Amino acid sequence: MKAVNRIIMAVVYTFLYAPLLLMVFFSFNSAKSTSVFESFSLKWYGELFSSSDTLAALRNTLILAVASAAIATVLGTLAAFGIFRVRSRFFKQTMLTVTNIPMMNPDIVTGVSLMLLFVFVGRLIGATSYLSFWTLLIAHITFNLPYVILNVLPKLNQTDRSLFEAAQDLGAPPLKAFFMVVMPQIVPGIISGAIMAFTLSLDDFVISYYTSAGFQTLPLKIYSMTKKIVKPDMYALSSIMFVAVLVLLLISNIFQMRSERKQNPSLRTGGQKKSRKEALVK
Repeated sequence: MKAVNRIIMAVVYTFLYAPLLLMVFFSFNSAKSTSVFESFSLKWYGELFSSSDTLAALRNTLILAVASAAIATVLGTLAAFGIFRVRSRFFKQTMLTVTNIPMMNPDIVTGVSLMLLFVFVGRLIGATSYLSFWTLLIAHITFNLPYVILNVLPKLNQTDRSLFEAAQDLGAPPLKAFFMVVMPQIVPGIISGAIMAFTLSLDDFVISYYTSAGFQTLPLKIYSMTKKIVKPDMYALSSIMFVAVLVLLLISNIFQMRSERKQNPSLRTGGQKKSRKEALVK
């Protein structure tokens, strides 16, 4: 049974990562072919960094991703703390259900509904242009918020509620009590939420397609290229983005593991060895 499970896992991971590894492999191909590897070359990486249009799209994507992730992280952390402080179980469950809805919604539904909202509001205020960078930023913050909340809330649930109240009893204002007592304990959740928000914003196409006008991100640029042909320099750019996201996920996992070890000392190597020795003695 174990052998069958391992074979199934190997097949699944092969299907998941083979296309990515193949893309990285052919990004170093000196020719345009995606079936014959002629020789190792950094030609397409050189063309990537000499293409002003691609670099402009990359800059726009990074600006949007960083801004939306930063704002969503702040708002999501505050929202998660508000949900955590709610006493009513019914109201808390309702808030969690409402938080889950944007994640369950198809992206096209979210994109079209946000577009209609922006056009409606733009007409009400008499705006000359209904869609812009700001509508795109609001849209990205909107779909990033639930992911930040659901990363921060479990960390808040692991904290002792009485510590925040004790800090206030000792004279600390609520804001100071939050930053001095609660914040240090939920930092790993905040970092995980920020990284997830950044990667989701970096990757989004459908919602961006419906809520932007004139502000081109990388997914939108690549989509416009598929009508003709995708140049190999896109393989190089996609490879760089894949490595960057992989590094971010590794950093997030490291913070998560350190947090778990601090909260549960038995997970440390020394604690495990000690518990094993005690078990043998018993």
